[in-house]
Amino acid sequence: MPPDPRARSCELVRPLAPARECTGGDTRLRNAVFTTLLLAATSFASAQPSTPPDAPLALHAAVRAAIARAASPAAADAAARAAREMAVAAGQRPDPVLRLALDNLPVDGPERFSTTRDFMTMRSIGVMQMFTRSDKRRARAERFEREADAAHAERQVRVATVQRDTATAWFERRAAEQRHGLLRAQRDEARLQLEAAEAALRGGRGSPADVVAARDAVAQLDQALLGAQVDVDNTRRMLARWTGITQVVALADAPALDRQAFAAHPAAERLAHHPDLVQLAAREAAAAADAAVARAEREPDWSAELMFSQRGTRYSNMVSVAVSLPLPWDRPQRQDRELAARLAQAEALRAEREELAREHLAQTETWIEAWRAGLARLALIDREREPLARQRIDAVLGAYRGGAAPLAAVLEARRAALALRMERIDVELETARLWARLEFLIPRQGVAQ
Repeated sequence: MPPDPRARSCELVRPLAPARECTGGDTRLRNAVFTTLLLAATSFASAQPSTPPDAPLALHAAVRAAIARAASPAAADAAARAAREMAVAAGQRPDPVLRLALDNLPVDGPERFSTTRDFMTMRSIGVMQMFTRSDKRRARAERFEREADAAHAERQVRVATVQRDTATAWFERRAAEQRHGLLRAQRDEARLQLEAAEAALRGGRGSPADVVAARDAVAQLDQALLGAQVDVDNTRRMLARWTGITQVVALADAPALDRQAFAAHPAAERLAHHPDLVQLAAREAAAAADAAVARAEREPDWSAELMFSQRGTRYSNMVSVAVSLPLPWDRPQRQDRELAARLAQAEALRAEREELAREHLAQTETWIEAWRAGLARLALIDREREPLARQRIDAVLGAYRGGAAPLAAVLEARRAALALRMERIDVELETARLWARLEFLIPRQGVAQ
């Protein structure tokens, strides 16, 4: 025959008061007290935040949504298109100039304001064209092409920023919801413990100090929940700022933080594709193109003009041809100075890029070491500290059941276990931030599903 459930409850309650029999009202009271404390002990390992019924939002799905709606990469795309359009225009010859003139018009005497009676008066129409050398036009077009490359590199910087910040916001919301869920579960347990303490006091086996301690524990958790709810609301708002998903949906499981492709290879090998360095290299190339334009500008452009002049009917018409050529009489102080300035700007960008490469290398290696240390800390908490916390709770509960420890000792053990769980959430969040920095250090065109 199956065992009687009432006999099983009586057997579980006996350690709480070994000097009494399990009968009547004492049995019901003891069952209530012990069941409450047993629920508080076992829920430590299972307390998790509740999951909304909507479809969960995965990390990479959030990143894709953020990239789709981000405005800053689109602005960089527009700047790149503008530069490429300018490159086409800069490669063309200047437009011809149409010249209309009325020359040598008398303003006094019997022939004043007459356009036909004075032989010197001419009505002229002419066309002037400036001839820019092909190498100079190519240099000007090349400068705008390099500006387009720099704008594209700026887009990569902005994409990487959006990806990294979205992933960080996703992890921060997850951590805030974990803290809130854990505190809510702990508050429910604390209320049960308060009810058990009050029941024990009414039964003559508890003490007022236990009731006060239980009420204080509930109040502390209520206070902590107020701050945790604010954190949840703020982190949800920040994630919605990136993804545009305003309705509250659950988050999917986090990606495995111990898998990091970037850390699997030497950092120096992959940092050449770092968006900041690519952007500086593009700006350096644009500065070099500016220097090439300045070098080409040392040789002036010449222009030609053809003009037809009409005079009065008594005089013959005339045709004029002119060629203009600027005279760079002070080239060392003007054109050469401008060329030197452009070359110095390119050299400054090259030095800045080299310095930034060293900085990023040291920073990335620091992140990798901190990420690995975070994984080790999480493993230590899971392997040693959480089992020890559970053992402490079990030991204090056993002492409380035997009358050798007050309820305050049980509450203190629970607070220590809660602090450990909160510490683990913080360590995991810190590790996740480092993972996101490494994962999206170099922008990814196609984010994993």
